[in-house]
Amino acid sequence: MTAAQIRRAAAAFLVLTATAAATPRAGRAQEAAAQPASLSNAEIEALYHARQDSARMRFTDADVAFVTGMISHHAQALVMSELAPTHGASQAIQTLAARIINAQADEIALMQRWLADREQPVPQVKIDGLDLTIEMSSPEGDAGHDAHMEMAHDGGAHEHHMPGMLTRAQLEELASAFGSEFDRLFLTYMIGHHAGAVTMVDDLFAVDGTGQDEAVFKLASDVQVDQITEIERMKRMLDAMAPLAESDEGR
Repeated sequence: MTAAQIRRAAAAFLVLTATAAATPRAGRAQEAAAQPASLSNAEIEALYHARQDSARMRFTDADVAFVTGMISHHAQALVMSELAPTHGASQAIQTLAARIINAQADEIALMQRWLADREQPVPQVKIDGLDLTIEMSSPEGDAGHDAHMEMAHDGGAHEHHMPGMLTRAQLEELASAFGSEFDRLFLTYMIGHHAGAVTMVDDLFAVDGTGQDEAVFKLASDVQVDQITEIERMKRMLDAMAPLAESDEGR
């Protein structure tokens, strides 16, 4: 091969090499152009808050009524459960009562925040022995005396609006019991009380358009599952007490 031919071959090789090297870069540039630009942290945060605000607009009057009512319903469970340590309850009942207090007090706080976030009146719970008072605060946080609602378990109309709520007479019966009789009444009444909460969830989901708010759907679903689970546990505890009661009667 002559010197001229060698120079032409080398030049051709360099052209091919340069073309091959440039092709992937061009492809990557086209891919980059086709992909959307990455969002900044500020844009991601703004998008998150926009979606949160959108979710808060999906609640209905039925959602608000459910959450408001469930606060009062849960509060009565606190009244019942707080009797256990002072009424000779067994260790098993005291453990159950403590679990109910912890779980339902947390859910009450969650439901109050949900209402406040959506600028709805918020029930404020006050417990004094058997007396349960629910005061509605305005969305701005000021006491709403014009929207005041008192529930002292005196057999008034409001306590019968929600399934499973005990009457004043039933609460007084529970408060007058002691030891194994308290255990039996506590389980009996709490089973009915929990069943009422499950009914409230069923009634909520039976209304078209409810439960679209993610927080309400999760709350209602959790209440339903937790209450059904505890109902089954309490039924087993009550069944286990029956042979003991029969043994005591035979003595």
